[in-house]
Amino acid sequence: MEGMISFGNKRSYEEFRKQIPTQVLPLFDSIREFCFGLGENVVEDVRMHRVVFCKSMTFRWFTDIEPQKEGVIIKIQKNRKEPVGIIQINKDQQISEFGDLIKEAYEQIH
Repeated sequence: MEGMISFGNKRSYEEFRKQIPTQVLPLFDSIREFCFGLGENVVEDVRMHRVVFCKSMTFRWFTDIEPQKEGVIIKIQKNRKEPVGIIQINKDQQISEFGDLIKEAYEQIH
């Protein structure tokens, strides 16, 4: 699968999906698809409680998404000199409401 890199015994996204609350899953999946759609150099790093999206193998992360009971917490990093932005998204919101912030972070991270 494109964008997947394995470092040893890392969890797959399919394994991670099992811990996401059912009502939040459509939002989480749409954020994931949006991130992959930003470019061919997007790398997904599935961690214990969240999924981090990086730009290429330099692992400059631009988006960190963590499922919650009623939504998703998104951390956005545009560069290492600015503080990380944190957005709490409700399960009923759409990617179109915050996609520009993720895209801008992807374009600006080095």
